[in-house]
Amino acid sequence: MTFVTEGDDGCNVSFTLTCPDGAPGRSDRVAARAGRYAPTVDATVDATLPEPGDVADRRTGDLDDALALLGALRASIDNLDAAIVHLLAERFKCTQKVGALKAAHGMPASDPGREARQIERLRRLARDADLDPVFAERFLTFVIEEVIRHHRALAGEAAQEQRPS
Repeated sequence: MTFVTEGDDGCNVSFTLTCPDGAPGRSDRVAARAGRYAPTVDATVDATLPEPGDVADRRTGDLDDALALLGALRASIDNLDAAIVHLLAERFKCTQKVGALKAAHGMPASDPGREARQIERLRRLARDADLDPVFAERFLTFVIEEVIRHHRALAGEAAQEQRPS
């Protein structure tokens, strides 16, 4: 699935997300370990915007220029926000499949070991991207809590379906 958000004067964001349609079967476990079923994202940002220091240096410039630049920066932010929403929606589609699989097999809704590994992984990615790792951890923790809430709801539905009427 490919999404493209295009700004009028700012940056364009495009990304391709691949998520498996079904859970791997018994014979596919080796391929799954190799990453065959892992969701992948290929994202590019085509930004022609000034660096933060360049913006600060324009304090003496014309107000109209500043307002035009402000509009371009805000349009870029809007495009990036749209990309984030689409990525989160796709992520939750994948985690709903995980939750359904866990519920169908009586597996626990949360996996603290995996969650800790994911948080550490995201902290490393954040550092590599010059993003505050504490912020990245808080964000992922919020997302994980929401996923677990969904998984618990699915587990409750599965348990109700298995009860005799």
